[in-house]
Amino acid sequence: QVQLVESGGGLVQVDGSLRLSCVASGRTDNTYILGWFRQAPGKERQFVGSVNWNGRSIYYADSVKGRFTVYRDNAQNTVSLQMDSLKSEDTAFYYCVAGWPDALRKVPESYISWGQGTQVTVSS
Repeated sequence: QVQLVESGGGLVQVDGSLRLSCVASGRTDNTYILGWFRQAPGKERQFVGSVNWNGRSIYYADSVKGRFTVYRDNAQNTVSLQMDSLKSEDTAFYYCVAGWPDALRKVPESYISWGQGTQVTVSS
């Protein structure tokens, strides 16, 4: 089983930027899909973005496309989420996830490992 640990959350103003990082350890496998979900209070978990093993297939939720960027570094077993032009509606708990290559990207139950999450708060 792979363990995931996120870092980099915090408080930022609207239109600001924040970068989240996630380190994978344990049974790491570079064939994993790595990605990010988020969950705001009272709402369901929402897909944010994902990247396949070689970084050539990257997907984003429509709500973050053009503002967020997913980066993957297999040598460091890390995946990062660069968040720019943040909006108040981006406020949520952000989770790093890992899944097999055939995982349904937008389906939370498709992923085999979740990090503990990190809070991102965007204030106006």
